[in-house]
Amino acid sequence: MSISIAIVEDNRSFRTKLVNYLNETPGYRCACACDTAEDALKIIPPLLPDVVLMDIHLPAMSGVDCTRRLKELCPSARILILTVYEDNDRIFGALKAGAMGYLLKRAEPADILRAIQEVKLGGAPMSSQIACRVVQSFREPARDPLKDEKLSQREMQILQELSKGYSSKEIGEHFSISITTVNTHLQHIYEKLHVRSRTEAVLKFLK
Repeated sequence: MSISIAIVEDNRSFRTKLVNYLNETPGYRCACACDTAEDALKIIPPLLPDVVLMDIHLPAMSGVDCTRRLKELCPSARILILTVYEDNDRIFGALKAGAMGYLLKRAEPADILRAIQEVKLGGAPMSSQIACRVVQSFREPARDPLKDEKLSQREMQILQELSKGYSSKEIGEHFSISITTVNTHLQHIYEKLHVRSRTEAVLKFLK
């Protein structure tokens, strides 16, 4: 069964690209595409999509406020912020409003698909740059959370690159390995660290 996605995005060009990309990708389906928060609050609740992709900068009501209202109307809504903004106020405002993840629009299309999957499964995906900001805001005394995890040398290398914000494609090119091999290593990392997403892995690595 396809994952149904609602889009709230006022940029027509980007909105159209998202709709086309999702509908052309097996296993994904765009349930609706709204250009304002007001329309989203009317259209999305009856549809009950699996995931909502939410922009922050919208014409009237902001994406943060829309997220808060949508969670009130649909407590089970899984909302993923997809925006160009990466300042702390907007990040924490969106997460406090009920967003489950925060992704930058410059993310690779494949990373957006993976984030949608993670959100649907209850994960909390974030662009690595955003994860770093979150970590910096909750600094704790330095410790080694990976001490007893027994990651291989290559897994540690990939985790280090991931913490710098590199995509799977960029990591593969750096180590001259395929994206499939990178993703296999990532799955092993998730299992060893007892996490469900790259964001959680990076958070554990950076603590």
